[in-house]
Amino acid sequence: MDAKTLGLKSIGKVYHNLGFDELFAHEANNAEGRVSQNGTMMVDTGKFTGRSPKDKYFVHQLPSFKNIAWGKVNVAMAPEVFDELHAEVLEYLDGKDLYVTDGFSGANEKTRKSVRFVTEFAWQAHFVKNMFIRPGTKDMAAFAPNFTVYNASNLVNKNWEKHGLNSEVFVAFNVEKNVAIIGGTWYGGEMKKGIFTMMNYWLPLQGILSMHCSANVGKAGDVALFFGLSGTGKTTLSTDASRKLIGDDEHGWDDDGIFNFEGGCYAKCINLSADSEPEIFGAIRRDALLENVVANDDGIIDFDDRSKTENTRVSYPIEHIDNHEPTLKAGHPKNIIFLTCDAFGVLPPVSKLTKEQAMYYFLSGYTAKVAGTERGVTEPSATFSACFGEAFLPLHPTVYAKLLGEKLEKHGVNAYLVNTGWAGGGYGVGKRMSIKATRACINAILDGSIEKADFDQTRWFRLNIPKALPGVDSNLLNPRNAWANAVEFDKTAHKLAGMFIENFKKYMKDGDDFDFTQAGPLV
Repeated sequence: MDAKTLGLKSIGKVYHNLGFDELFAHEANNAEGRVSQNGTMMVDTGKFTGRSPKDKYFVHQLPSFKNIAWGKVNVAMAPEVFDELHAEVLEYLDGKDLYVTDGFSGANEKTRKSVRFVTEFAWQAHFVKNMFIRPGTKDMAAFAPNFTVYNASNLVNKNWEKHGLNSEVFVAFNVEKNVAIIGGTWYGGEMKKGIFTMMNYWLPLQGILSMHCSANVGKAGDVALFFGLSGTGKTTLSTDASRKLIGDDEHGWDDDGIFNFEGGCYAKCINLSADSEPEIFGAIRRDALLENVVANDDGIIDFDDRSKTENTRVSYPIEHIDNHEPTLKAGHPKNIIFLTCDAFGVLPPVSKLTKEQAMYYFLSGYTAKVAGTERGVTEPSATFSACFGEAFLPLHPTVYAKLLGEKLEKHGVNAYLVNTGWAGGGYGVGKRMSIKATRACINAILDGSIEKADFDQTRWFRLNIPKALPGVDSNLLNPRNAWANAVEFDKTAHKLAGMFIENFKKYMKDGDDFDFTQAGPLV
């Protein structure tokens, strides 16, 4: 590979599409990380142990600026600023030894995107090799990138104030030039979520729904999707010994069915154990890559140690999960499950949603953080993230919700809301839903037995709830019955319903035919 191919004036050595063993040797020789006791490479990502969302930008230019939902999530960068930073990135990388890694995003060959990553460090090449779909020999020979990411993580923008940016860090996307540039942060997740963001731009414009969810498939070919923000149990509940994992985080839904965007998984490691999550624990072995974990001098990892970060991570090829679907594809989903951890304790453990309610709760993307995490915080805090992934949506959230509604109706898909949070009272008063009870709800959805139940409707949220379900205390199924004080329940439910209504106001624009407020709660 020559310099011109990479857009550079000159290059040192180019390590193009190295294998896992070669990358491991480079990581060791370059002293980029340490090896754990079981042979897994461990690296640190510096002061950035998570994404830097306030430093993400899109170039404001024709014609793409008409499509992008500009605001706090999608911040505009002037074309001349991007061009200046792009030139600085290329100058910084010029003459250096570089790792170039090619991969696909999207398991459906008809719509997949080919992506090239240019990085300075072997571990960054290792990360993207884990996370993206690895081209075969035939694909490699004809590989031509649709999009290129230049990662100059050691380069900072000294002129950030002059450029009107947030800090010296930049993660910038030029949709028209099909280029992204990264500077000032080492965090590997910027590359993963950067391409996910671009897939969320490209695919919906083709009528394909892109989703921040996990997916698995049963022996009968029945597909289930699991949506949920951090702490809702998405990873745990979608990992099922009786069902094959399609993917754990990013998927598309087209006319053929569901397909994974990725070729690997990126799992949280904090408090990980072989008992709690055996599949993920077992995936941590050679070819996996650990980020920011704490290990002693003998390389023994303490997964409970959060002294570096709460966001300790491991990336690994999906082949490390024995019970995975090798094609990374399956048919249309039978069931969609929205997971929420309601720390207010007023949402039922399981509710069956109408199409309109599914669109409403998809747009709301609700979960709650518990009290006590910060001094002075005495009650739960509601979190709303559109489509359960607002940080990665370049288009307006209603674009994705409308696509969801169309596909639910066309394919006759069932949708459910499952609360993995509190019952019998809010955080500090009630109790967290047991995994056993939540699993019973999920199993009833997946085996179809919930469809045979008789249903009631709750007062405040107007949710359809089963009167009885095997393995679940009937007092839990209607959350009001689980509270000792029904008046306090009504007061809390009224408060949370008001938060939903206030959050949803931004989707109620004059002249917009999308108004599903009647599918939401009442006050």
